[in-house]
This record gives sequence, C-alpha cells and structure tokens, in this order.
Amino acid sequence: MAVKAETKITRLRKKYQEEIVPLMMKEFGYGNPLQVPRLEKITLNMCLNEARENVKVLDAAVAEIASITGQRPVITRAKKAIANFKLREGVPIGCMVTLRRERMYEFLDRLIHAALPRVRDFKGIPDRAFDGRGNYSLGLREQIIFPEIQVDKVDKPHGLTVSIVTTAKSDQEGKALLKLLGMPFAG
Repeated sequence: MAVKAETKITRLRKKYQEEIVPLMMKEFGYGNPLQVPRLEKITLNMCLNEARENVKVLDAAVAEIASITGQRPVITRAKKAIANFKLREGVPIGCMVTLRRERMYEFLDRLIHAALPRVRDFKGIPDRAFDGRGNYSLGLREQIIFPEIQVDKVDKPHGLTVSIVTTAKSDQEGKALLKLLGMPFAG
C-alpha cells in the first residue's frame, strides 16, 4: 500500500482557493468554481547575444535562472541562420524555464513581493501587455532584482521575459485574476 505524499500549498495558492475564487465567481457570474480563470504556467526566457562567442555567459545565465526558479532551464538554440546577425542554425542563444503548479505560485509570490519592489523608480507594471486571451508578458531589464542573485558575481546584467499564462478567456478576466493575486498594476 503506497503512502500518498502530502503536497505543500503555497501562500498564494491558498489565497487563490479561499479568497479569489469566490470573488471572481461573484464578479463575473460563474456558476461553477472550475469556470474561474486560474494560472496555467509561467515561462521565463533569457536571450543572450554574447552566447554565440562565449559559452561561459550562457552557463552563468543557466545558473542564475536555476537559482531564481529552483528548476534547471533548457538551452534554446537558433531555429534558422541569419547572416546579418552572424547567427547559424543550432547555435545556443539563450535559456528558458517553464514553471507549473506549486513552483509557479511560489515564483509569482516572490516576483510580486520581493523582486518587483526592488526595481528602481518602480511605479507599477503596465496593464497593456495582455495578449487578448488573458495572458500577460512582463519584460525585466535586470535579473539582479531577484534576491537569489548575488550581485557581486554577476558580470553583466541581462534582461528576461516573464510570461504568465492563464485560462482566462479575455484580458478583463486575466487582469482581474492577476490584480487579485497581488500584481501591482500602474494606475
């Protein structure tokens, strides 16, 4: 007889289940709790121009994203050759990681409460970066805003893209979900 392992529920997921689902059901008139939009996945992507010439840059980026997310990233490669960019097909150009379930909620909690407040002159994130289907993309200029990164070991700050994929049908539902989760939208 197998013993079922107890899963750790993060603070943000507990807030979603206990507070956000009833609020969204009331606001949008959902008849079933399963109709309420939820987070599906979060993808982090870091593209590095210098990775073509220097493999150590890519190794450092992989280590940084692994320390930020707690999950080993996948190295992305060029899909086709572009002569103007001195790029050949199959050359490593960046890394990405996809977070789901508890790691996703834990990362989003750290992004909202620890990383974004460390951005210089932070006034909130723009609300115009939705894709029309309730998904949100956020570009960060520096990876050093995350507390896991040791600033003295970083050679050069790199930007990264955070894409939050939801099951929302519209931008209005997606924005309401992210706002209730604590996303600091400007205005």
